[in-house]
Amino acid sequence: QVQLVESGGGLVQAGGSLRLSCAASGSMFSLNTMGWYRQGPGKQRELVAGITSGGSTNYADSVKGRFTISRDNAKNTVYLQMNSLKPEDTAVYYCNAFVPGARPSDYWGQGTQVTVSS
Repeated sequence: QVQLVESGGGLVQAGGSLRLSCAASGSMFSLNTMGWYRQGPGKQRELVAGITSGGSTNYADSVKGRFTISRDNAKNTVYLQMNSLKPEDTAVYYCNAFVPGARPSDYWGQGTQVTVSS
Protein backbone atom coordinates (compact mmCIF):
# COMPACT_ATOMS: atom_id res chain seq x y z
CA GLN A 1 0.00 0.00 0.00
CA VAL A 2 1.28 3.45 -0.94
CA GLN A 3 -0.10 6.71 0.38
CA LEU A 4 0.54 9.92 -1.51
CA VAL A 5 0.14 13.41 -0.05
CA GLU A 6 0.37 16.42 -2.35
CA SER A 7 1.11 19.97 -1.30
CA GLY A 8 2.09 23.28 -2.84
CA GLY A 9 -1.00 24.24 -4.80
CA GLY A 10 -2.56 27.67 -4.64
CA LEU A 11 -3.51 30.82 -6.48
CA VAL A 12 -0.93 32.52 -8.67
CA GLN A 13 -0.97 35.17 -11.38
CA ALA A 14 -0.20 34.29 -14.97
CA GLY A 15 3.55 34.16 -15.50
CA GLY A 16 4.17 33.07 -11.94
CA SER A 17 5.58 29.86 -10.51
CA LEU A 18 4.57 27.14 -8.11
CA ARG A 19 6.23 23.96 -6.90
CA LEU A 20 4.13 20.95 -6.10
CA SER A 21 5.38 18.21 -3.81
CA CYS A 22 4.16 14.66 -3.37
CA ALA A 23 5.33 12.69 -0.36
CA ALA A 24 4.96 8.94 -0.63
CA SER A 25 4.86 6.26 2.04
CA GLY A 26 6.54 2.92 1.57
CA SER A 27 10.08 1.65 1.42
CA MET A 28 10.20 0.88 -2.30
CA PHE A 29 9.69 4.44 -3.54
CA SER A 30 12.82 4.39 -5.69
CA LEU A 31 11.35 1.58 -7.82
CA ASN A 32 8.14 3.43 -8.59
CA THR A 33 7.34 5.35 -11.72
CA MET A 34 5.85 8.63 -10.53
CA GLY A 35 3.65 11.04 -12.39
CA TRP A 36 1.67 14.24 -12.14
CA TYR A 37 -1.77 14.41 -13.73
CA ARG A 38 -4.27 17.22 -13.84
CA GLN A 39 -7.97 17.64 -14.37
CA GLY A 40 -9.31 21.01 -15.39
CA PRO A 41 -12.96 22.10 -15.16
CA GLY A 42 -15.04 20.02 -17.55
CA LYS A 43 -11.98 18.16 -18.81
CA GLN A 44 -10.63 14.65 -18.55
CA ARG A 45 -7.66 13.87 -16.38
CA GLU A 46 -4.44 14.12 -18.37
CA LEU A 47 -0.80 13.26 -17.83
CA VAL A 48 1.33 16.32 -17.20
CA ALA A 49 4.73 14.75 -16.50
CA GLY A 50 6.24 11.42 -15.51
CA ILE A 51 9.54 10.19 -14.16
CA THR A 52 10.78 6.62 -14.08
CA SER A 53 12.81 4.92 -11.39
CA GLY A 54 15.86 5.56 -13.56
CA GLY A 55 15.13 9.26 -13.84
CA SER A 56 13.82 9.38 -17.39
CA THR A 57 11.17 12.03 -17.83
CA ASN A 58 8.34 12.79 -20.23
CA TYR A 59 6.02 15.78 -20.52
CA ALA A 60 2.79 16.78 -22.13
CA ASP A 61 3.43 19.04 -25.11
CA SER A 62 1.49 21.83 -23.42
CA VAL A 63 3.97 22.06 -20.53
CA LYS A 64 7.30 21.29 -22.20
CA GLY A 65 9.87 23.95 -21.41
CA ARG A 66 7.80 25.31 -18.51
CA PHE A 67 7.38 22.42 -16.08
CA THR A 68 10.05 20.17 -14.58
CA ILE A 69 9.46 16.91 -12.74
CA SER A 70 12.07 15.60 -10.34
CA ARG A 71 12.37 13.12 -7.52
CA ASP A 72 14.32 12.76 -4.30
CA ASN A 73 14.42 9.08 -3.43
CA ALA A 74 16.00 9.78 -0.05
CA LYS A 75 12.91 11.81 0.89
CA ASN A 76 10.36 9.62 -0.94
CA THR A 77 9.19 12.77 -2.68
CA VAL A 78 8.46 13.83 -6.24
CA TYR A 79 8.23 17.46 -7.30
CA LEU A 80 6.69 19.43 -10.11
CA GLN A 81 8.23 22.84 -10.69
CA MET A 82 5.82 24.94 -12.71
CA ASN A 83 7.05 28.16 -14.31
CA SER A 84 5.45 30.64 -16.69
CA LEU A 85 2.03 29.51 -15.57
CA LYS A 86 -0.96 30.20 -17.78
CA PRO A 87 -4.67 30.38 -16.97
CA GLU A 88 -5.15 27.14 -18.90
CA ASP A 89 -2.94 25.38 -16.34
CA THR A 90 -5.73 25.83 -13.82
CA ALA A 91 -6.70 22.37 -12.59
CA VAL A 92 -6.60 19.93 -9.74
CA TYR A 93 -3.18 18.27 -9.86
CA TYR A 94 -2.85 14.65 -8.79
CA CYS A 95 0.21 12.65 -7.90
CA ASN A 96 0.37 9.08 -9.20
CA ALA A 97 2.58 6.15 -8.30
CA PHE A 98 2.91 3.05 -10.42
CA VAL A 99 4.34 0.26 -8.30
CA PRO A 100 5.88 -2.56 -10.32
CA GLY A 101 6.15 -6.17 -9.26
CA ALA A 102 4.24 -9.40 -9.39
CA ARG A 103 1.03 -7.42 -8.75
CA PRO A 104 1.60 -3.94 -10.24
CA SER A 105 -0.64 -1.25 -8.82
CA ASP A 106 -1.57 2.40 -9.31
CA TYR A 107 -1.99 4.80 -6.42
CA TRP A 108 -3.34 8.35 -6.38
CA GLY A 109 -3.10 11.32 -4.06
CA GLN A 110 -6.06 13.42 -3.03
CA GLY A 111 -5.19 16.26 -5.40
CA THR A 112 -4.15 19.86 -4.95
CA GLN A 113 -5.81 22.85 -6.61
CA VAL A 114 -3.78 25.15 -8.83
CA THR A 115 -5.50 28.33 -9.99
CA VAL A 116 -3.81 30.73 -12.40
CA SER A 117 -5.42 34.14 -12.73
CA SER A 118 -5.07 36.26 -15.86
